[in-house]
Amino acid sequence: MRPAIAPGFIQIAGVIDAAEAAMLVDCGTRYLGFPLRLPVHREDLTEAEAAVIIRGLTPPACGILITYLQQADEIATFCRDLGARIVQVHGDVEPDQLAALRRIDPALTIIKSLVVGQQRPAALEALAARLSPWVDAFITDTFDPTTGATGATGRTHDWSISRRLVEVCERPVILAGGLTPENVASAIAATRPAGVDAHTGVENADGRKCRARVEKFLHEARGAFAALSRR
Repeated sequence: MRPAIAPGFIQIAGVIDAAEAAMLVDCGTRYLGFPLRLPVHREDLTEAEAAVIIRGLTPPACGILITYLQQADEIATFCRDLGARIVQVHGDVEPDQLAALRRIDPALTIIKSLVVGQQRPAALEALAARLSPWVDAFITDTFDPTTGATGATGRTHDWSISRRLVEVCERPVILAGGLTPENVASAIAATRPAGVDAHTGVENADGRKCRARVEKFLHEARGAFAALSRR
């Protein structure tokens, strides 16, 4: 049975080491993201280190592989090597490869990125419709034209585009891109997503996660999701 993306999903991505992972779990973070094999940014830790952390997490905490790989067999093998049962696919993956990934590992939860600013909103909607049969959720993120990065940019995007994707997508939509403890409640209210993701927005200047900012982010996000559920 695949891990579900339930309403109120909160991911903290960019885990640097075991100590940071332990701190995130202690704060109440359930989903920890591990970006690996990146085309633009430098990895935060080695694949071997990530595997040890992911395999050592105690449920309900779990590790999510964030990867730009495009071939189903490579993605499935990488997930198996790391012990990850949720994968966030950030590359330009063709529908046939997502279908193949589903066949190779039916128990793997697949999240696919929709990068706002990289193509027109109508094209994003069409892409979501085309890929929906093969994924469990989507995650919107922000394109940085200065670097070509499609994640961990620290930039927000036009939230009305994500709101529209939430409305039209057949799968849950997670919001990412420049989210911080200061704006996450407003972002949730504006877009009504199934979940949110933070990376650079909860870090100190040295690139390590700040416990106080993580705790505030979780508090603000949970409060905003609770407010949505009461509407």
